[in-house]
Amino acid sequence: MKAALSMLISSRKLSPHPASCSFSWLRPKSLPNSPSKSLSHLRLNHRKSHTAHFSSIMASSYKPEEARVPPALPLPAPPVNKFKIGLCQLSVTADKERNIAHARKAIEQAAAQGAKLVLLPEIWNGPYSNDSFPVFAEDIDAGGDASPSTAMLSQVAERLKITIVGGSISERSGDQLYNTCCVFGTDGKLKAKHRKIHLFDIDIPGKITFIESKTLTAGQTPTIVDTEVGRIGIGICYDIRFQELAMIYGARGAHLICYPGAFNMTTGPLHWELLQRARATDNQLYVATCSPARDAGAGYVAWGHSTLVGPFGEVLATTEHEEAIIMAEVDYSLLELRRTNLPLLKQRRGDLYQLVDVQRLNSQ
Repeated sequence: MKAALSMLISSRKLSPHPASCSFSWLRPKSLPNSPSKSLSHLRLNHRKSHTAHFSSIMASSYKPEEARVPPALPLPAPPVNKFKIGLCQLSVTADKERNIAHARKAIEQAAAQGAKLVLLPEIWNGPYSNDSFPVFAEDIDAGGDASPSTAMLSQVAERLKITIVGGSISERSGDQLYNTCCVFGTDGKLKAKHRKIHLFDIDIPGKITFIESKTLTAGQTPTIVDTEVGRIGIGICYDIRFQELAMIYGARGAHLICYPGAFNMTTGPLHWELLQRARATDNQLYVATCSPARDAGAGYVAWGHSTLVGPFGEVLATTEHEEAIIMAEVDYSLLELRRTNLPLLKQRRGDLYQLVDVQRLNSQ
């Protein structure tokens, strides 16, 4: 028995005499200042060291950098850390001139309240219908009288020195029609143009059927743009359902994704907020949406509820279905904070899955 005990003590390098065990690190007299604080500090440092070591092992074996192809870009330093955003939930009529004047007034009101970025709804210059798309379509590339809606956005952006994500309008290009969002900088120049990539073709029997592809053509390019208020990814309404697009924007270093949209009375209550929070949480960035106000007598009835969601999936500002200008603050310092809280970028499994950004890959 004694021999066995001696072997056990020797193999574990333990003293057979408890009184001689060396636990001096536990003795208060050996700790400077506050014993409890120093002990906590030692334990914390040990945990941090262990966690860092384990994370390093995970990173090398899980290959998180290979989960995005090409590798994800680092989050760029934004030109501003904090600013106000204005979401203009507008009523829309069949009077185009009225709609343009009404949108101008709403933008001016948002800017007067301090907005440096203003977002408009999807199809704000005319009714949302396949019959109306060709009638209200504008030649954005020609500009001027051929596109009074975007001419107004350009003029107001330059005069007020704000960035405008101009919701969307129907665009005519040759013999094609698109659902298009234009982004204007503080100099009034067109910085980006996003054509809706995923067309709204759905059929829920007894509820809603809408086939955008009857009149519209799908866009071919994800759109991300550097502005005076940060790097912004653009999607239009149905685009929000496709997480791959948002993931591409996240991998390209977006601070914010803007989705002008017009969800309906069937999918709106179920999915509108859910999808916004999911896109923001998954990619740890801001998501802003803007809907038309609800018109119960319209052929297509919008859900409303324009919203700003933060990088932790928190609803920062929203409204109901009436006309409104929603003002909220965007604080980009929260992006790094949340990415530190939940280091998803370092925990992805590039050894198991990959998201390929075809456009970036082909441009290399």
